[in-house]
Amino acid sequence: MPDLSLESGIYQQGIQFVAGVDEAGRGPLAGPVVAAAVILPPNLTGAEPWLQLLDDSKKLTHARREKAAAAVQENALAYGVGMVGPEEIDQMGIGRAALAAMMRAVGQLSLEPGHLLLDFIHVRECDYSYDTVVKGDSKSYSIAAASNIAKTTRDRLMVEAADTYPGYDFAKHKGYPTKAHFQSLRELGPCPIHRRSFAPVAQASMQLSGGF
Repeated sequence: MPDLSLESGIYQQGIQFVAGVDEAGRGPLAGPVVAAAVILPPNLTGAEPWLQLLDDSKKLTHARREKAAAAVQENALAYGVGMVGPEEIDQMGIGRAALAAMMRAVGQLSLEPGHLLLDFIHVRECDYSYDTVVKGDSKSYSIAAASNIAKTTRDRLMVEAADTYPGYDFAKHKGYPTKAHFQSLRELGPCPIHRRSFAPVAQASMQLSGGF
């Protein structure tokens, strides 16, 4: 379970605001990569009941994630969301796109963070002081808070995409490479929100066009 030890150590250095940052959607074949940045109140003890809702969003049920995200939105000092769409992902590559989404989320914060706690990602350059934390969403409440905001935001977008692009079942698999998603790709080919630089999408496109 996450705690506040990382945040406490940073606040003891005299830094005013710490933002946890995480992303959702690196692995899917369709849709954006979405990131969130969250600044929690610095006076938290860790015993607050709403904090107990938080954990790595991948470990939680849909209902628990929604409750966790709502609790964060109600109790955080600030939160921001950033995203990078499929076309940009194809241009930038998913690693750079994930980092770009994270920095866009930080840019949406209403408070200026003095330090970032990033769920582990390779950082090439950053305008803020930061730490990258392996499995950070299981260690830091700030990162776990961001994880849940990012995941619930992206899931909602993919549910909306299911109405716009019927036949792909985006509401169920959220664009991840499931057996059903592969079947839809083979039958229908890619839709406008598919990441065409991802090999399965490129292969499906070539097969439908008779490339092989």
